[in-house]
Amino acid sequence: MKIAVIGQSLFGQEVYKELKKEGHTIAGVFTIPDKDGKPDPLASEAEKDGVPVFKFPRWRVKGQAIPEVVDQYKATGAELNVLPFCSQFIPMEVIDHPKHGSIIYHPSLLPRHRGASAINWTLIHGDKKGGFTVFWADDGLDTGPILLQRECDVDPNDTVNTIYKRFLFPEGVKGMVDAVRLIAEGRAPRTTQPKEGATYECIQKKDNAKIDWNQSAEALHNWIRGNDKVPGAWAETGGQKLTFSGSTLMDSSTPASGQPLEFPGAHRPGLVTNNGLVLFGNDGKALLVKCLQFEDGKMIPAAQYFCSGSSASVELTEEEKTFAEQMRVVWQSILPNLSQIEDSTDFFKSGAASMDVVRLVEEVKLRASSCRLQNEDVYMNSTFQDFIQMCVRKLRGEDDEQKLHVDYVEKQVNNMTVNMPHQLFINGEFIDADGGKTYKTINPTDGTPICDVSLAQLSDVDRAVAAAKEAFEQGEWGKMNPRDRGRLLYKLADLMEQHQEELATIESMDSGAVYTLALKTHVGMSIQTFHYFAGWCDKIQGSTIPINQARPNRNLTFTKKEPIGVCAIVIPWNYPLMMLAWKTAACLAAGNTVVLKPAQVTPLTALKFAELAARAGLPKGVINILPGSGALVGQRLSDHPDVRKLGFTGSTEIGKHIMKSCAVSNAKKVSLELGGKSPLIIFSDCDLDKAVRMGLSSVFFNKGENCIAAGRLFVEDSIHDQFVTKVVEEVKKMKIGDPLDRSTDHGPQNHKAHLDKLVEYCQIGVKEGATLVCGGKQVQRPGFFFEPTVFTDVQDHMYIAKEESFGPVMIISKFMSGDLDDVLRRANATEYGLASGVFTRDISKALYVSDRLDAGTVFVNTYNKTDVASPFGGFKQSGFGKDLGQEALNEYLKTKAVTIEY
Repeated sequence: MKIAVIGQSLFGQEVYKELKKEGHTIAGVFTIPDKDGKPDPLASEAEKDGVPVFKFPRWRVKGQAIPEVVDQYKATGAELNVLPFCSQFIPMEVIDHPKHGSIIYHPSLLPRHRGASAINWTLIHGDKKGGFTVFWADDGLDTGPILLQRECDVDPNDTVNTIYKRFLFPEGVKGMVDAVRLIAEGRAPRTTQPKEGATYECIQKKDNAKIDWNQSAEALHNWIRGNDKVPGAWAETGGQKLTFSGSTLMDSSTPASGQPLEFPGAHRPGLVTNNGLVLFGNDGKALLVKCLQFEDGKMIPAAQYFCSGSSASVELTEEEKTFAEQMRVVWQSILPNLSQIEDSTDFFKSGAASMDVVRLVEEVKLRASSCRLQNEDVYMNSTFQDFIQMCVRKLRGEDDEQKLHVDYVEKQVNNMTVNMPHQLFINGEFIDADGGKTYKTINPTDGTPICDVSLAQLSDVDRAVAAAKEAFEQGEWGKMNPRDRGRLLYKLADLMEQHQEELATIESMDSGAVYTLALKTHVGMSIQTFHYFAGWCDKIQGSTIPINQARPNRNLTFTKKEPIGVCAIVIPWNYPLMMLAWKTAACLAAGNTVVLKPAQVTPLTALKFAELAARAGLPKGVINILPGSGALVGQRLSDHPDVRKLGFTGSTEIGKHIMKSCAVSNAKKVSLELGGKSPLIIFSDCDLDKAVRMGLSSVFFNKGENCIAAGRLFVEDSIHDQFVTKVVEEVKKMKIGDPLDRSTDHGPQNHKAHLDKLVEYCQIGVKEGATLVCGGKQVQRPGFFFEPTVFTDVQDHMYIAKEESFGPVMIISKFMSGDLDDVLRRANATEYGLASGVFTRDISKALYVSDRLDAGTVFVNTYNKTDVASPFGGFKQSGFGKDLGQEALNEYLKTKAVTIEY
C-alpha cells in the first residue's frame, strides 16, 4: 500500500520505520520545517532513505487549503494517510483524498479526553485506565470512527513522561502498524464513538496550570503530575512563581519535618525536607515534590530551596578538561544552529528539546560510564558550565557527599582519625531515634564506652520499612538497569577499600578483633563480597522449559528471577561488617531493598557502611540501618507485614523464634545460619605440623568467636599425645593484648556477658571430669580477655562435648585407630551441621569421610577457607539457606513461571 506519513517527532519516525519494514511504500513524508537548522527526526529518517519529504509551514490560510500544497500532496498518489503525531491542521481536501482515507493516533481512550492535552488530562482526572485510540479522521475534533483501542493501567505516580515511555509510545507504534495491516487486509472496523462519556478539555498552557490549593492531596498530586513538566503546575511564594515537578503521594503514617514554606491559599505551609518539598491537601494528607523551577528557567532539587547560592566551582584536572571538550563537541552536534558552545550557552534556550536531553544523557554514558545522569540533571544544569561542573562532581562522587550530613564521633586512634556515624540511618539520612533514645557501645579492650549510639524504637522500624518499600516499589532502585546497579555496588566496594584501614580500626575497637585480622578478613572479605556480587547483577536469569501440554498448540514456558522486595537482615556480633556484607551484597545484587539490624553491641561498622553506601550513590531507602535490641527491633522486623524476607545469623534458639514469628506474621521467606559444633577429625597419617597449625586456627581464629570453629577435635590415639603437646606449646606462645597492637595474637572477647559464659562453660567441663590442660580463666586485666583454653579426655556425654562455646576453647577427644565408622558416628552425633574437617594424606579416606560428614561445609587438610564464590550454610539445627556464591542469590529472589500459547 502507498502511504503518506503526515506528522513529526520520534514517534512519527518509529511509525515510519515500522511501516517500511512491513513492506509498504512510503509515497511521501509531510512534516514541519527545520527548527534552528535541525530537521525533525521523521524528516531525517525519510531523507536518509531517499523518500520525498515536504516541510510545509502551513496547509491552510484563513481556513482555506493552499492549492499548491494540496497539489504537491496529491501528486504522491497515496492510498492512505497515516498521522502518528501531527501538530498542524490538515485540510479535509487532504484527509478525504486517499482511497482508504486517513487514520490518526490519539493518546486517550476516545471519546474521553478529546483535544491536544489528552495525556495531561488522563492524569489530572486521576484515571485508573489510560491508553490510545487509532481512529478514522473526519471533520470533527477527535470524533471520527474508532479503528482500534488499547488500554493500560495508570500507576498512582505516573507522569506524562513515564506513561508515554512505558506504554503510549511503544505500544502506540505497534498499534499504528496493526491498524494499517487491518486496512490492507480489508478487516479494519469503523466503530462510531459513543456520546456517553465524551469529554473535551482545553490545551494545558502555563496560564491555566496554576494550582488551586483547596483540594485533596491526591488531587494536588494529579494536577502536578498531569502538568509535569510541560507546561508545569505552579504557585506563588514570596512574590515569585515556582513550578513543581516530580510529585509522589506520601504515606500518611510517615511524619515529615523540615523548614516551612508558605503558599498563599494553601491549607498549611509546605515543608522543605531532605527528600524534597512536602505539600498538604485540604484533607491533611501529603505529597512530595522533587523538583522546582524558577521564573528564569533555573531548576533545582526541591530539597535545596533554602540553600544559599551555588557551590564553588571545582577546578578540572587534565583528564576532566578532555571530557569537557568532548562534551562541548556533543553539545555542538545537538545545537548545530550555534557557531560555537560557550560556557554560558543554555541548552534549552539554544533550541534543545526533550529528545535532545535523552541523547545528551546517553552521550555522557558513552564517554564516562560511571557518570549516571538522570534527565532532571540536565534540566537543573542547563548552561554548559553548570552541566560540566555537575558531571565532574558526579564522577568524583562529590555530589551525593554534599547532600549527606553526618554527625560524626571523632577519635584519634591507631595513628589515624576515625569518623564514626552514631545515629540511625533511614531513607538516606542519619537521624536520631524516636524520643532521642541512645545507649553506650563499649570497647571490649578496656571496658570503656566508645560513644552513644541511637537506639531504634518501634516507630523507627516502621519508618525504615516504609522507606525501603517506597525505594523498591516507586524509587530509582526498583527501576534501575541491573548493570547500573552493579556499577553502584562496585563503587561501594571501591569506597570500602579506600576506607579499609578506618573500617578495620572501628571493627577492632567495637568488637575486639585483632586489627590485622580485621583488615584482612572482617573488612577484606567484605570488600571482596561486594565486588563479587556486583558482577552478578546483570547475570541473573531464568530459563526456558519444554512442557508436556504443548500439543496441538505451540507453547513456550520460561521463568523469570525477580527480587522479593523489602528484606530484613539481622546479624551477630562476631564479624559485624563481614556478616553484613555476606547477606546485604547478595540481597542488593538481586534488586531488593534492606533494613538491617546490627548486633546491639557492635553497631559502628554497619553505620560507617551506611555512610559509604550513600556516598557511593545508592538511592535513598535502599539501605537502612537500625541499631537496637533484638527483642524490639528484631521482633518487629520478624512481624512486619511489609517485610517479605528475613535473613538471620545467630543462635539456634533465636533462629527458631524468628522462624515462628515470620511464619505467623505473613509467611515471609527465611534463611538461617545458626549455631555449630563442628567436628574436626585428625588421622595419624596426616601432616602433623600442618594439622597442629590448622587445628589451632580452627579453634582460636578470631578468638574463637567463629560460627564454623572446630567445636570438637577427634584425634587418632597413636598421635593424640604428640598433637596435644604441640598444641599447648603453641598456645603458650600466643600474645594476649590490645587488638590494635600489630604483634597481638589474641584480643578480648566481644562483651562482658559472653566472657562470663565462657568462664561458666569451662567450670562445667572441669566439674564433669575433662582434663583442663591450659587456660580456662579470665585474664586479670581491664577488658574482657579470656585465656586460650585446651581440654582433653572429653567424653561424648559431657556438656562441653555437645554444646558450642563460641570462644577460644579447644575440645579434644581421642578415637581408636581403625575405627573409622565409629568416629564418623561420634562426629555426626550432634544436632548441628554447619562445618566439619578432616586431616589425612589418604585421598580415598578423605573423600569417604567428606561424603559421610553431615555438614554444609567440609574442609580437607585445611580449615576456615571460605571464599566469596563458595556457598556457605548449614544442615539440621545449624539452619538452612546459603550465603556467598551464586546460590546466595536464590535466597533473595523469587521465581515466576510464564507460559504462552501461540
